[in-house]
Amino acid sequence: MSKVYNIYCDESCHLENDQQKVMVLGAVWCPKVKSREIADRIREVKLKHGLNEHQEIKWVKVSANKQQFYLDLVEYFFNCPDLYFRALFIPDKSKLRHKDYDQTHDDWYYKMYFIMLKQIFSPHDQYYIYIDIKDTRGARKIRKLHEILCNNMYDFSRAIIQDVQLVRSHEIEQIQLTDLFIGAISYLNRGLSSNSTKNRVIDKIKEMTGYSLEHSTLLKEEKFNIFRCLLSGGSTDV
Repeated sequence: MSKVYNIYCDESCHLENDQQKVMVLGAVWCPKVKSREIADRIREVKLKHGLNEHQEIKWVKVSANKQQFYLDLVEYFFNCPDLYFRALFIPDKSKLRHKDYDQTHDDWYYKMYFIMLKQIFSPHDQYYIYIDIKDTRGARKIRKLHEILCNNMYDFSRAIIQDVQLVRSHEIEQIQLTDLFIGAISYLNRGLSSNSTKNRVIDKIKEMTGYSLEHSTLLKEEKFNIFRCLLSGGSTDV
């Protein structure tokens, strides 16, 4: 019997000329029937630590006075059997040479999204994808992304990838978790270490996963999967 999943995506430093070397795409996913329950549990963690249940979880907000809150969130994720995470990160996107490979940055961006997501998909299941809205070009971008994802899956009737939607992250707890995890991966791989609380959150993720967060995990790693994507000019060594 097929299962239905919600996939919650976010991205960090994905623009071509943002002066950031490291780019991270990530997704948290769960069974659709569990999505409301999971959101409620995350809101309970917020309330436990004296936060408004609608306060947005963001990596940039990680600070010493809420350290235990973020550590508890990490523990909740790893203790919840219905939550999974995958990220793709580019260590140095300044090496890209799109013209040499007859592609635009958008072409490459869609390719990276497919590589990040393809490990999640099963041809026997169905998926609804939610992406944090970033700019006014979002609607056009997700239509194109939906088309590319379906074509690469030979899902021309869109029976597998049912829908791709833009959402606002402050309304979706699972996207907030995605932001937290891709923020941690980006921070570490940019060589940053000045925020002791962020370092503690990263150490907690390392402790729970057994991974360095600087290299690819095994392809079949289900709970916390990372793909470090090496670039050769403008192409991708997968």
